[in-house]
Amino acid sequence: MPPTGILDLFRLDGRVALVTGASSGLGVAFAQALAEAGADVALAARRADRLAETAALVTKAGRRQVTVVTDVASPEDCQRAAEAAMAEFGRIDILVNNAGIGTAVPASREQPEQFRQVIDINLNGAYWMAQACGKLMRPGSTIINISSVLGVATAGLPQAAYSASKAGLMGLTRDLAQQWTGRKGIRVNAVAPGFFESEMTDQYQPGYLDALRARILAGGPGDPRQLAATLVWLASDAAGYITGQTIIVDGGFTIT
Repeated sequence: MPPTGILDLFRLDGRVALVTGASSGLGVAFAQALAEAGADVALAARRADRLAETAALVTKAGRRQVTVVTDVASPEDCQRAAEAAMAEFGRIDILVNNAGIGTAVPASREQPEQFRQVIDINLNGAYWMAQACGKLMRPGSTIINISSVLGVATAGLPQAAYSASKAGLMGLTRDLAQQWTGRKGIRVNAVAPGFFESEMTDQYQPGYLDALRARILAGGPGDPRQLAATLVWLASDAAGYITGQTIIVDGGFTIT
């Protein structure tokens, strides 16, 4: 690593990030933060109209962008997204596996297709995208999987599929790190968010978050920019000696 100031280690100038689930919620915050840190961004999601809104934020930050309509449950779509990023920018340095959905269905009533859909997007989709990008990434690149505190804790709702998928992402993170960090020079980590203000929290039943506040030492949901800052750190040289880890960002929820 060349001599540099400590704050320069957090910059992402000259790098290219691919963000899945970039059309809404935390994916928008991630794409915007990566652009503000200096990265060009490939934006992947299923909703083309919403991708255009995220693309405008990246452009406003002074960075280049490309949008690719992508269903991460399809290995072919994942390959196409990676190829689109390469065609536009010539490289992929950062993959953010953010695409995800959830259900809140009691285990006695959850249908097989409901469970499979969550696993297909949240877990399988992250694997297909990591495969597609991992073949193209250079040494020094990084993959960040967006897991959840529900991979290690419960929060009162029946979320078997979502919890299983997010716990699986932590295991996937460890295994890809041990396969690729030494051999390919690709760091692989995960972030496990707690409760952050987003479209998902807007869908909770009235009173649900109020009931959880006693378990959140910081007093309530976090600001998406705080989570995005953690992501930028993990993507940067400042975290260059970190791999195979899950970083929990939850305001103290999981220690209560």
